[in-house]
Parts: sequence; C-alpha cells; structure tokens
Amino acid sequence: MAARRTTSRTPSPQQEGPMPPTAWAVLGLLSFPGERTGYELKKWADASLRFFYWSPAISQIYAELRRLEALGYATSRRSGPEEPRTKRSYAITEEGRAALAAWAGGGQDAGPPVLKHPLLLRVWLGHLTAPDQLRALVAEHIARTKGELKEVRDALARAGGAQAWSHPEVALRWSERRLEAEVELAEAMLVDLDALEEAKSPGGAAASALPAPRGPRQRGEDAPTPG
Repeated sequence: MAARRTTSRTPSPQQEGPMPPTAWAVLGLLSFPGERTGYELKKWADASLRFFYWSPAISQIYAELRRLEALGYATSRRSGPEEPRTKRSYAITEEGRAALAAWAGGGQDAGPPVLKHPLLLRVWLGHLTAPDQLRALVAEHIARTKGELKEVRDALARAGGAQAWSHPEVALRWSERRLEAEVELAEAMLVDLDALEEAKSPGGAAASALPAPRGPRQRGEDAPTPG
C-alpha cells in the first residue's frame, strides 16, 4: 500500500487566531528542502534553533504540527509497508510557505531579545553564596559554553556552504560569535569576583576606601535604585 498524505482541514475560529512564535519556528523548519518526522525536527531544532532561540520539547513540536495541519500550512503522510517502522513525515504547503514568508518579512519590529541568564541570577545573589561555590558555578558555565561552541562549529562544518542552508549558516555564525563572547564575559566575571573577595579581605582596597560614617541612612540609600 502506498503512503497516503492527509489533506488539510478547515481551521476552527480558535485556530485562526495569531500563531505563537514556536509554531512559526516549527513551520520554518519545514520550509527547507525535504520532508521530516517530528523526531527529525526535534533533532534539527537541538542542532540549530537552540543556539539563538530555543528548542521546543518534542510534545510541543507535535502539538504545533497538528496546529499547522489544521490551518492547511502543512501536510503529513504515513510511511508505507516497506518501512520497518511506521513513521509520519511532514511537509510545508504552498499556503504555509506564503504565510511564513509574510510573517518572516513582516514590517513589524521583531522585538527586543529576552535574556534569562540563570548564572547571573545566582551571581546577583552572591551575598548568600560561599565564594568558592560561586566560582565553581561560573567555571561550570564556562565549560558548558565551550561545549556548545564546539557544537555550533560542528553544525557550521556540516552546513558546508550549501546554498540551501546559507541563511541558517549566517545564524549559526552569529551564535558562534555570541558563545565566544559569553566565554570572555564569564572569564571576566571570575576576575571581578576575585577582585571583590580581595577587596573584602583585611587591608583590601575596600577597607582602605570605606567612607566615613554619615549619620542615619536616608530613604532610598538601602538599594542601588532611585526613589
């Protein structure tokens, strides 16, 4: 029996609302040559998207694939009996490609990047952490980032300058530079932490630079923010 491709369904009013960025990202993965299973999409997201956006969970990928099929932006087909294991492969439709092109090239501002840096949150709370433990956390972050940097460079090598992957290659080169900068920033943070501990020690820079007592603390002087 030949593999059968499912036809798109008419979306419900709820499905016609704005799609979340994750749905556009999954549709974007389908916009490159070839058909892919949900598992293959997840592997590719782990090897590309996560370095500059994020990699959705496999359950999210399948949920978005169902949404895209319902909207007519993607189709799927089950593998035939010649396959040792039944698989469902997905492909973008012309309608989906047109919608993706309109979204990707839209005139609206893409918005500012959102930075959520777990290590910096720990450093911000460093007054509650032993100095050696804080340094260990930074060192682990440096090692992990260097590992990610190697993965990005491996992905760039696999791209091999192929025309079909030229824009993903640009994104990966940005990711390479970002990770290189992340390593430098974390190494500089170790220097800052060392200087902080030296300043706290008897006879350190902070001890010699302490201001003279000024009487009762004024309102607003208990935080590094105005008001």
